[in-house]
Amino acid sequence: MSIVAINKPKLWALVDCATFYCSCERLFRPDLAGQPIVVLSNNDGCVVALTPEAKALGFRRGDVFFKNRSCLLEEGVAVFSSNYALYGDISRRVIMAMESVVPKVSPYSIDEAFVPFPESLAVQAMDVGRALVDRVGRWVGVPVRVGLGPTRTLAKLANHWAKTMGPVFQLEMGTDVLEQILGQTPVEDIWGVGRRLSVKLQRLNVTTAKALRDMEPARAGQIFGVLTEGTVCELRGYQYLKHDLAPAPRQTMVSSRSFGRRVTAFEDLAEALAHHCAVIGEKLRREGLKAAGLTVYIGTGHYDAQPFQTGATVTLSRPTNHTGELIKAAGLALERSFQSGHNYLKAGITVFELTEAESQRPTLFGPPPGEAKNNKLMEALDRINGRYGCDTVRYSAQGDLNPDWGLRREKLSDISTTDWSSLPVVTS
Repeated sequence: MSIVAINKPKLWALVDCATFYCSCERLFRPDLAGQPIVVLSNNDGCVVALTPEAKALGFRRGDVFFKNRSCLLEEGVAVFSSNYALYGDISRRVIMAMESVVPKVSPYSIDEAFVPFPESLAVQAMDVGRALVDRVGRWVGVPVRVGLGPTRTLAKLANHWAKTMGPVFQLEMGTDVLEQILGQTPVEDIWGVGRRLSVKLQRLNVTTAKALRDMEPARAGQIFGVLTEGTVCELRGYQYLKHDLAPAPRQTMVSSRSFGRRVTAFEDLAEALAHHCAVIGEKLRREGLKAAGLTVYIGTGHYDAQPFQTGATVTLSRPTNHTGELIKAAGLALERSFQSGHNYLKAGITVFELTEAESQRPTLFGPPPGEAKNNKLMEALDRINGRYGCDTVRYSAQGDLNPDWGLRREKLSDISTTDWSSLPVVTS
């Protein structure tokens, strides 16, 4: 398997929003400047984001909220439930601000983006990096860090060190600074390595980024695969793309979530599954896919005295991405699997055997009756919800917009940049 360089830029930047979820909450709470903040996961389960001030108090990501509630209160920590609508919109605004400075931005996650620098930008990389920090700070109000390097892996590493070296930090090949940082960076902190691979590398006494860089790329590929071979090459300053490692076509799609309270009624489970079908249906249509079947699963808590989980699978007569057909199939699967007498805490669906919507072979008698009408209905549904907001138009099977079994978000801020009714009112 060969590795080839294709259309490589002169330099890469990795722009990362500092403590993004917390920064979004702090945008509309200037009184929290310099104060400790934590943001909780779905159903206020555990800490998923926290500021340096909260870390200094001893709190860590993954801390269970109900076990630390009193301690957080005693330390004066501001606690927020996850406000994903807000975070998604602020992320979009950050990207737009960056695009006003550089010609191309490639989002990597909700709080990170890669920026390829051509020769014209690379010669003034530090100035461009500072311009990105200033523009996002002025236009959006979110602090960002910029890591610069000759490859994406080194840009990621530079961004990691920018936390202590300054908001803009560059790694250059052949410098003592690069050698020092590679020697001080644990191998598990390198982009693409992770915990499992790091354990295998450490068995070969490869414990630092420098030791990984010094491996022979071919040997790394033979032992750990071509992705690790590419990482070694990127640490050496070579930009490589695996031309025959195109992402495998998606085979399944999942939507699931825990309830805000225990659920016992069949009707509540049916509403929850209908909601998941609406989410999956929209994703399938957006990606141009159809599903040949779906699996429903429902279960109690993992830590219950007698945990229980069940489910059923339904094969569709014809692949579809129509939300209504998915809801019908999920209802049938729920009827087959539901057992009364349990306090259910989670439900979800998995659709499988995904195929491209345009690649399906026509049948002898043409498309099923009503398919063209259904396609237009889904197009109208997605267009309305895309313009006026999620769930503006929805199936009655999904129940109320805010069911009592919905997500528990006791600490949700009333901030929204996507809902007119949530805008603050200024009075004289």
